[in-house]
Amino acid sequence: MAAWINLKIQASAEHAHIISDTLIELGALSSSIEDTYLKSENEEAIFDEPNIPSKKIWQNNTIESLFDDAVSIDTVIAKLETCTGLSHIDYTLESVENKNWVALTQSQFEPINIINKLWIVPSWHKSPNPDVMNIILDPGLAFGTGSHPTTHLCLEWLINEIKPNDHVLDYGCGSGILSIAAKKCGAEKVVGVDIDPQAIISSLYNAKKNHVDIEFYNSDSSLNFKADVVIANILSSALTVLAPLIALACKPQGKVALSGILKEQVEMLSKVYSTWFNLEKPMEREGWFLISGTKKGIP
Repeated sequence: MAAWINLKIQASAEHAHIISDTLIELGALSSSIEDTYLKSENEEAIFDEPNIPSKKIWQNNTIESLFDDAVSIDTVIAKLETCTGLSHIDYTLESVENKNWVALTQSQFEPINIINKLWIVPSWHKSPNPDVMNIILDPGLAFGTGSHPTTHLCLEWLINEIKPNDHVLDYGCGSGILSIAAKKCGAEKVVGVDIDPQAIISSLYNAKKNHVDIEFYNSDSSLNFKADVVIANILSSALTVLAPLIALACKPQGKVALSGILKEQVEMLSKVYSTWFNLEKPMEREGWFLISGTKKGIP
């Protein structure tokens, strides 16, 4: 038996947002806008930085809105036409069966292996190898589950580079995964900062779950911390703006690792950071890059 009804409406760029917003006001549980030709040869490409909403919209859109199956869709459409001034709205209906959504979501996340030395393990799984480093981490609101190529690159770099007694700064800590990995790799002190309050909450929660002592701060606050290692897995635009601060936080002869970088951004960021660092050959994974190097100067 269906528990919900998925209302699909075809709309132009001019009307897509007002239709979606009005459907929420009319009781939709959720509403999304997608390119009608998504995953077809007619798909319309719109490019922007990751995690930064685009100001553009597709010319042909499909709005999908979820309603309880007790709702009269005829009434919803009538009210929608009245509220928006539109008529002859093109729509179809699709039944959505009631499922165990928690189990379905969990089934999409499996343990992730990093160069046979670290496993990222969702809490509902057993570790494939409890004898190596393990990080218990559930998908959440903050970025960083180990599945993204940039996170994988950073974890691999940390495993190879962290030394005992290192002081580490994780700039843009997200879920705290890199901070936790640094601590488990033997770092003496780890500090994570992020501009997103939810990231701080997630990081503290995940650190506690993994039994590691890490300090997390909102990056709006002042940070008086000099690190042997600075790692930053954030947008390339932020890496550019924050370059002087990241360089200042790193001790002379300390190490830096930067990711969240696409191929076409490597040269520009390398030029920026070469002011302060002697850079190594970039690492690459699935089209994403990590730039690393050693801070110039005498320790």
